[in-house]
Amino acid sequence: MFTRSRPVRQAPGLQPVKIRAAGPSDADLRALVARFGSPLMVVDCAQVRRQYRALKAALPGVDLHYALKPLPHAAVVAELREEGAWFDLATSGEVDLVKAQGVDPERCIHTHPIKRDADIRDALRFGVRTFVADNPEEIRKFVRCRRRAELLLRVSFRSPTAVVDLSRKFGCEPGAVRGLLELARSLGVRVRGLSFHVGSQVADASKYVEAIAACRDLMAEALLAGLPCLDVLDIGGGFPVAYGGAPVDIGAFCAPIRAALATLPRHVRVIAEPGRFIAAPSGTCVATVMGKAERAGRPWYYLDDGVYGSYSGQLFDHATYPVEALGGSGEPRPSVLAGPTCDSIDVIREDIALPGLEIGDLVVGRVMGAYTSASATDFNFFRRARIVAVNERPDVAGRVVRLASRRAAG
Repeated sequence: MFTRSRPVRQAPGLQPVKIRAAGPSDADLRALVARFGSPLMVVDCAQVRRQYRALKAALPGVDLHYALKPLPHAAVVAELREEGAWFDLATSGEVDLVKAQGVDPERCIHTHPIKRDADIRDALRFGVRTFVADNPEEIRKFVRCRRRAELLLRVSFRSPTAVVDLSRKFGCEPGAVRGLLELARSLGVRVRGLSFHVGSQVADASKYVEAIAACRDLMAEALLAGLPCLDVLDIGGGFPVAYGGAPVDIGAFCAPIRAALATLPRHVRVIAEPGRFIAAPSGTCVATVMGKAERAGRPWYYLDDGVYGSYSGQLFDHATYPVEALGGSGEPRPSVLAGPTCDSIDVIREDIALPGLEIGDLVVGRVMGAYTSASATDFNFFRRARIVAVNERPDVAGRVVRLASRRAAG
């Protein structure tokens, strides 16, 4: 069972609790729902720590900047702060979140390639100095603050094996790098290095290897052309997690990346932007059956969470989460799981084997920490899942500042 951590300043729905180190059991989940209501997103901070440490071991010497986008949660930021992590920010709201948790601005970078002037001002005011740009218009935005800011140029490397291609919308072609470096120099804007992002949920490491080699050559070419020395390489994120089946062996996955990084000049600092790999395994969603019906020979179970809520990642992130029922009776039969809204697209699974369920039974989704609650809505005025952080370390839980924002409070 779980016990309360010591009291902290918090917003409703963010109460820290402790459960067994192995993660929430079925009994824990039932007790949490009884205490906090449903739907519920349980974020296991112990799992956050394990994922961060595993990737850190797989990429020694690489400064890991947690990308807040998949799970912008105060407890996660505070845990990673204590782990010595760095942070990848993209908006003023994310700046506010890390600032509230006492993160050193020197441990942050701002990586959105297309920025509002207000985003730049807010980040600079906080103390962030490193930004990302990928075209002439973005470089020109930094002329006014060229004494306080420095840039990384984002280069596009398309990856056909990535589930989400992040080089379609952002990044310059490799052949454009020299021209952008020359433009920045003419404007007095300092460029410190290059960055890339091979996409999300990459199937293998070959695209990282290709991009690292290409960036190494671009750095050498720039130096030979008399341009300022580039001494930072951001290899982005995209490190995969398993949505069912055997966990990803991140050490083996990163082995080719480590070999490629060893070919870089020794003065080059390497950074990365992991988000999903750290956040996804930490999240467990618990929903309640609020209605049932028989349609075309199949049982339909209607939950109080769906694709407009925590399961939004099925639409926006192309993810299929492991889902199971807690309890039920009888032999499993093909069933349909639907969300609560009046929209017919709000269906979680069309054909899932489930035992017979009753109204009030619980359905659990695993590996749901990334791109779920972050993109959930209040469509149809169904309240999004409340977030409860569990297994916060006592020394961290006492210093978490709970932001009373709509997104943080769930």
